[in-house]
Amino acid sequence: MKEKIPGWHYARPGLAAKYLDLFELGLTSARGLFARRRMGKTEFLKNDFIPAAKTKGYVTAYVNLWDLETDPGTALVSELYQTIEPKGFNKIWSKLRLPIKNIKTSTKILGFVEGSVEANLKEDKRVLGTLLMEAMRAFDKKKFKLMLVIDEAQVLAYAENTHFAHALRATLDIRKERIKVIFAGSSETTLRRMFGVTSEPFYNWAPLEPFELLGQEFVKVMVERVNNISKYPLLLEDALKAFAELKNTPEFFRRYIEYYISNPLEGAIAALRDTKNKVFNDQSFKRQWEALLPADKIILTFISKETTDLYDKSTLEQVGSQLGLQQAVNRSTVQNALRRLASKNIITKLEHGIYQFEDEAFADWVKYQD
Repeated sequence: MKEKIPGWHYARPGLAAKYLDLFELGLTSARGLFARRRMGKTEFLKNDFIPAAKTKGYVTAYVNLWDLETDPGTALVSELYQTIEPKGFNKIWSKLRLPIKNIKTSTKILGFVEGSVEANLKEDKRVLGTLLMEAMRAFDKKKFKLMLVIDEAQVLAYAENTHFAHALRATLDIRKERIKVIFAGSSETTLRRMFGVTSEPFYNWAPLEPFELLGQEFVKVMVERVNNISKYPLLLEDALKAFAELKNTPEFFRRYIEYYISNPLEGAIAALRDTKNKVFNDQSFKRQWEALLPADKIILTFISKETTDLYDKSTLEQVGSQLGLQQAVNRSTVQNALRRLASKNIITKLEHGIYQFEDEAFADWVKYQD
């Protein structure tokens, strides 16, 4: 083994500075970012953007709504309250005597406080609205700027969360000068609806853009780090090939690196083969597949094979045949399947009639199920 290195995080200070500079210009108080899962978005937000925001004088609050998808209001309000008024958090929950619903939250306040709490919370819209207002009243008494980072923000667009989303927007609307927000998510379709449909609470509230994905420079840096600690150098050519075959997915590529370092004598080909076997034959894909309705499976298979017209007569006939019918299905069968798949963040709509998987690894898995 050669010299040890500090870690495997690929720092992106330039990208963090870019987003912060946009806030500093004062032209916007919020940004929306989307990227498929496993593409490095959350790692960037936690390890690059939030630390950079702190150096700019922001107090930061981070919440991942995926952790409490059924009750995002609770997750977000508790994080806000702990960030803004950590000493008063337990007191206010105790006063309201809320029954048990465990969530774990934590926060770090710029330079002077670090808190963690396991709170017992109730799914009660009135209580959440009250606590949101309490948190904001406490914020109004402070002098710091707040950077609120909401990961998997598309959860706010679910119909059952509309009431809370309206309350949150109203709260943020009147504090744009001091509260900046990053909405990040893995469902482009849902985020576009969230910010682009007039009936949605956050309509036209933040510009939405694709998160800048990692590419060859990331691979080069990872190869350099491997070669700093291994007696068996990894060729850049092999690494770039692996990255491409792993759908340019940083999380999968790190699994490849891990296997290569742990089994250097087996070589790069074996490392790629093992990684592909694991990530493209994951049991989670099977469970996800088995949970789908028959019509949804059929439509998903067509999408995996890049069928461009899902409403074509021959497609409708094939769907009917595969469902065991003696006739073609109607267009509503396809529409309903597409709506269900999109609501589960399995597919996203690119343009009229064109859909793609949110997870390319799942797309490959589905493609070869026949």
